[in-house]
Amino acid sequence: MPDSTLLLVSITAAIIPTLFYVSIVYWVDRYEKEPVWLLAATFFWGAVPSVLLAFLLNTILGLPLYILASGSPFADTAVAVFVAPLVEESVKGIALLAIFLFWRHEIDSPLDGIIYGAMVGLGFAMVENVYYFINEYWLGGATAWGINVILRTVIFGLNHALFSSFTGLGIAVARLSPRLVVKLAAPVLGWGTAVFLHFMHNLTVSTGSVVACFSFLFDWGGLLLILVITLWALIQERQWIKTYLAEEVAQSTLTVSQYRLACSGHQRMLFSLEMLLTKGWRANRQSAHFFHRCSELAYKKHHQQLFGDKQSAVAILRLRREVNHLGHFLL
Repeated sequence: MPDSTLLLVSITAAIIPTLFYVSIVYWVDRYEKEPVWLLAATFFWGAVPSVLLAFLLNTILGLPLYILASGSPFADTAVAVFVAPLVEESVKGIALLAIFLFWRHEIDSPLDGIIYGAMVGLGFAMVENVYYFINEYWLGGATAWGINVILRTVIFGLNHALFSSFTGLGIAVARLSPRLVVKLAAPVLGWGTAVFLHFMHNLTVSTGSVVACFSFLFDWGGLLLILVITLWALIQERQWIKTYLAEEVAQSTLTVSQYRLACSGHQRMLFSLEMLLTKGWRANRQSAHFFHRCSELAYKKHHQQLFGDKQSAVAILRLRREVNHLGHFLL
């Protein structure tokens, strides 16, 4: 296969499953979609700067191991197991730390941290996969290439998203907790979990086919755990919406019918679809904007209850006016 064709096919094999996974992650965020530009920036950080930094740091920090091993294959395994997890989870985590420092107002629930973490991980995995696909073809031909594609995009396709989602979760927990000890410990614990899962994956797949079976335990076990946390976060978000928006019905910010729609992700979707089919694209976007502001209002009220901060109180008044104004055009 010519090099140009190999590159094109490998890029395609990396992009298609990534788009599928990104769409799932975006869909999961049912009640308050994160800004597309920030999701895209997070994905880009994972795909370009993170990959370049990881390559540079893995090379520099792994150099002593290569010197000591004197060309032994053990050096590659040692770098993959002991260096790569620390380096790669740290460079991916830079984007999540930046969100915490500069755009923390976008983190309203634990799910938001998981979403951003998954996005940076998917960006990293997509570009890394292209490298491994090409390298595997050079080493073993088309059959080895095909097996590697299945392993890296299907069997272990969500690994990097899984690892960095724990870092994102830790940062989100720190953002939402009023306790100093939690603010300090949660990001470290989240990052540590990401490094541990990454370490266990690299260790198990690097030590033979028998031990490699244990990689499923850590990879799919970790994925199951993050799915359970995601489900819990979604239930928690819905409860916040039901609780805090009920107060808005009493204040005539919302009607009863608007409240019922806002409390159900399914009903929101159906209503927005109805607006699209009966009144057009503009009405569809307006309904989506209305539901987004309803969620923001509920989350800000929860945040204000936790911290009693003036900034949230001001935001609540602004969002209350916006919700009431938008609602007049819907029902």
